[in-house]
Amino acid sequence: MPDDLNWAIGGEAGDGIDSTGKIFAQALSRAGRHVFTSKDFASRIRGGYTASKIRTSVDRVESVVDRLDILIALTERTVHENEDELHEDSVVIYDGERSTMQDIEVPHGATALEVPLKRLAEDAGGAIMLNVVALGAACEVMSFPIENLDESLQKRFGDKGEAIVENNKTAARMGQEYVKEEYDHEFPYDVETTDEDYVLINGDEAIGMGAIAAGCRFYAGYPITPATDVMEYLTGRIDQFGGKVVQAEDELSAINMALGAARAGARSMTATSGPGIDLMTETFGLVATSETPLVICDVMRSGPSTGMPTKQEQGDLNMTLYGGHGEIPRFVLAPTTISECFWKTVEAFNLAEKYQTPVFLVSDLAMAVTEQTFSPATFDMDQVEIDRGKVVDENDIDAWLDEKGRFQAHFAAADGVSPRAFPGTTGGAHMTTGLEHDELGRRTEDTEVRVEQVDKRNRKVETAKEQEAFDYREFGDPEADTLVISWGSNEGAMREGMELLTEKGIDVRFLSVPYIFPRPDLSEAVEAAETTIVVECNATGQFADVIEHDVLERVERINKYTGVRFDADELAEKVKATIADATGTQEVKAE
Repeated sequence: MPDDLNWAIGGEAGDGIDSTGKIFAQALSRAGRHVFTSKDFASRIRGGYTASKIRTSVDRVESVVDRLDILIALTERTVHENEDELHEDSVVIYDGERSTMQDIEVPHGATALEVPLKRLAEDAGGAIMLNVVALGAACEVMSFPIENLDESLQKRFGDKGEAIVENNKTAARMGQEYVKEEYDHEFPYDVETTDEDYVLINGDEAIGMGAIAAGCRFYAGYPITPATDVMEYLTGRIDQFGGKVVQAEDELSAINMALGAARAGARSMTATSGPGIDLMTETFGLVATSETPLVICDVMRSGPSTGMPTKQEQGDLNMTLYGGHGEIPRFVLAPTTISECFWKTVEAFNLAEKYQTPVFLVSDLAMAVTEQTFSPATFDMDQVEIDRGKVVDENDIDAWLDEKGRFQAHFAAADGVSPRAFPGTTGGAHMTTGLEHDELGRRTEDTEVRVEQVDKRNRKVETAKEQEAFDYREFGDPEADTLVISWGSNEGAMREGMELLTEKGIDVRFLSVPYIFPRPDLSEAVEAAETTIVVECNATGQFADVIEHDVLERVERINKYTGVRFDADELAEKVKATIADATGTQEVKAE
């Protein structure tokens, strides 16, 4: 499939791999092509293998695949790391003048292009531009108009001065001309451009954009991979809407600052990863007991402890479902696509304020660092609705006080939600505490009041189940004997994997679930299937456990915990093998 092209650059951390990938991804998207990126990087500033990969097509792409068409190898290790994905039509670009690269052996009959990247970069103005020389070489191999690089180079280097921008444009063209003049070769790639206009965005950025659209006006956080990009996106942007970003000294401070802002009436948020969620757990209980709306974003990575900070995993599900001492009502939302990171963030803020309850917004590293193209209409701000719930102002305050207080259980008997007044509201002064309290917020150990307040807080979730649409998205054949269920970032790989399964005559019904708690009732779908398979990136099958608890039936499991996301080819093969094992057949026939 020449138009479905897979490109990568690999080298050592500190070699500018990430920025080079971003430049090329932007060039492709601005040329009207769909883009889906992935990254492989070590948890260090310099040293250790790192790579940036781009899959691009005129059609929408939603996953990585196990094929590389063009590889820019800055180190010998890069070739070894990717040799299984190379094929006879692959092209490997490398600097043959480097002593460490002179003995490169390119496998599977792939074409090796020796391009003096460093020397050409020095001729263009500096060795630091060798990656841009490689991009120019790749443009020639792909038949991709090099002019499409210019705007990306301008965006990347414009603040360094026009001379730097022009030097980089020259470097790119020198790489292109070298391949054109030195290699009389017909490459099998002719990349088509279109007039389509796309937005290129990753999951963390989509969460930040969703927070601003939802009316978030305070963010406190501590830098931690892979959640830091949420804070970086908000910094400077949220100020334009009267908001504020605070970098706290640690995660404990971050969540308590966010809680304070929420208590003062601002839509507030914090984001972290697994180790930070551990530290925030005590305050999480205070958020619930004080009935303060707050959104806590957990961008998961490999654990436990420090684990592998730059690797993929979905191991925090149990923590978000059950973390905290005592019994804490909560909502747990897990976006399944990058675009859904935007919309589920908006929904998280609405749920938090409507039910005055903490909300976990759960993403993962694969989604956080992946850049993908979307139509601008995907993020239509006119479709954003904000629901601040039961808020009383000066006009309603007398009726509110007549009901005897902020936490009045009898008044909230129907839905568990009592009205609240923002601090500063005339006549709306009241107490709030983390201790058990009566309707006025005064501490108490009265047994009847205790029961009333616990029931009141828990009733919010039951109300939400009745009023909200905690549903799933369905793909494939609704009558298929095989049911596949996943959550989080696995949706794209599974959807493309289904196409590969269909080519092999295997039909499946696929449910992608973005609501972890409360979650949709899956019992009818499981009962209708002969085989149910749950796909997730952890070792123990945490979501599979939850489903088995709900439906009282055993499910099959596909678990991956290598630190690498699923790709479509791999997932298709694993589903096929699981069906065969579950049904006791060697060959899976069309259903």
